[in-house]
Amino acid sequence: MAKAGHDAIFGAMNPDAQRGPDPWMDRFFETFFERRPVDATFIGVRGHDHRTPDVSPAGVEAMVSEVRLLLSEGSAAGGTRARQDDEPTGEGDGSRIEDQAGDPAERLARMDRRVAEGFLRIQLWELESGFRLSNPSVYAGEAIFGLLSLLLPGSAPARGRDEALAARMHAVGAYLDNARAHLVSAPPAWTERAIRECRGALTFLTEGLRHVDADLGDAPSAARAGFERYRRFLEDELLERPSDRVACGAEAFELHLRQGHFFDRSADEIAEYARGEIERTKTWLADAAADFGGGEPAEIVGRLADLHPGADGYLQRFEETWIAQKRLAEERDLVTWPDFPIRYVERPAWARGAAPDLYFLFYRSPAAFDRPAVHDYLVAPLPEDAAPEELEAFLRASNDSVIKLNHVVHHGGIGHHVQNWNAFRSPLRVGRVAAVDGAARIAMFCGGTMAEGWACYATDLMAEAGGLTPLEVYAEHYGRVRMAARAVVDVELHHGRMTLDDAARYYSDTAGMSAAAARSEAVKNSMFPGAALMYLVGTDMIHELRADLMGVLGDRFTLRGFHDAFLSYGSVPVKLVADEMRLRASLGQPLGAHDRPD
Repeated sequence: MAKAGHDAIFGAMNPDAQRGPDPWMDRFFETFFERRPVDATFIGVRGHDHRTPDVSPAGVEAMVSEVRLLLSEGSAAGGTRARQDDEPTGEGDGSRIEDQAGDPAERLARMDRRVAEGFLRIQLWELESGFRLSNPSVYAGEAIFGLLSLLLPGSAPARGRDEALAARMHAVGAYLDNARAHLVSAPPAWTERAIRECRGALTFLTEGLRHVDADLGDAPSAARAGFERYRRFLEDELLERPSDRVACGAEAFELHLRQGHFFDRSADEIAEYARGEIERTKTWLADAAADFGGGEPAEIVGRLADLHPGADGYLQRFEETWIAQKRLAEERDLVTWPDFPIRYVERPAWARGAAPDLYFLFYRSPAAFDRPAVHDYLVAPLPEDAAPEELEAFLRASNDSVIKLNHVVHHGGIGHHVQNWNAFRSPLRVGRVAAVDGAARIAMFCGGTMAEGWACYATDLMAEAGGLTPLEVYAEHYGRVRMAARAVVDVELHHGRMTLDDAARYYSDTAGMSAAAARSEAVKNSMFPGAALMYLVGTDMIHELRADLMGVLGDRFTLRGFHDAFLSYGSVPVKLVADEMRLRASLGQPLGAHDRPD
């Protein structure tokens, strides 16, 4: 179909996403959306809803050329340069004089460009090293969520959905066939994950589609055939060609730290810090156990399962908790709470059979563009025709603490949802879209310390405000052990000092995770280097920034003012935001990204 025809059916690209004052950034985003059409759908850029990525050898070669050209053009136009070996700690630490020159708007423009270039450098490594291209789960996840993205609330298009869905269904087979060219060998754990995702996709394409009102013609059968071919290839061929390459290596890990998170600490320093936090937190847990009658931390935390809603009040408990936490945040003047309501609804029938095999999130970021007025949060439905003991086990797992800490505070309330609303309004173009959830990870790695750091910090904040019970506060400290263990595994696994089995044992021994959860976490860590440590480091950097600015501003410091200013930068690395806010405070300038000095 001609481009004009596609635009008529699927909608032209949102101009706010496509154009800005920097032509290089325009080209960056044009390339990004062209090469990542499923991410474009989740972000709400409607010109690509009908497409799948081009992962043919020629398509990957073209992508490499585009990335190299963008980096070359960025340098020629005065963009940032990669750190040299003889320079001090990482680029983007805000210490160079030129980073501090100019007015705040100029600094933000440089920050935007710097983060975009860092994204390109990591992408170039992913393409040229083969680390991501050799992961069969990448393709299975992208293929199925290319379809589901067109149905999920918050990312589904308002018009042209059926046409786009049918087009992607017809394209899935060729996409998965092309992926096989990059799959010479793979870690068995990655292949097994891809097989499960194919199973989930086929469940959706058979059972799930019965609950979707759409005119798709023969497109579902074409998609089923594509997933079946890919699953047979994984089971019959790729599993027979195992690889033990789960570590990205020290050099690549450093690239993620410097050009993604913009850290100025080494990987080993982060791991050492995380180990110290594990020991410190375990000591706190042991000392505080007496307040709850004694016992092991896991047993104490397990008592939270006794407090849960009944089946008749299950769904209502989510809404009640959300309202209570919002009211508390407003009463304590913690943050400006946006007019962007959450509606807790049961997971749609079309997704229920497939979800257990997929990266199916309860809360998925709304599209940065083309957003709904109310965002649906997809709660696990009560089990149908369940025996009393099965229903009781479900409700205990979905207890009041899980509802409050996970589904409200961290995800659907002051955590991700409030941060996303602010991100969508950021003056930094990368900041608007980087943390939008994609098929298997957020759209841009650089958004991680902000998205996850803020959501974990927000839980600490609600505890400070009195929103958590003493037992829930204890549970949060228990969870911090797991958060710090993630940072250790991230470093050790990708430096080749842990195997997947070692990592799983470490999680079980150190953080008390079940064998299945420990294995699943270790596999996820192996697929996404530098992602597991962003929770701990991002959280603690926010606490450190808050303490520093309280000291600088004194009586002028307010929590709401600090949080609103911090969130205004959007989903860009916490390190860069912290550098900018410290600089502004030292210069007596307003702290927020939207603020202009007098």
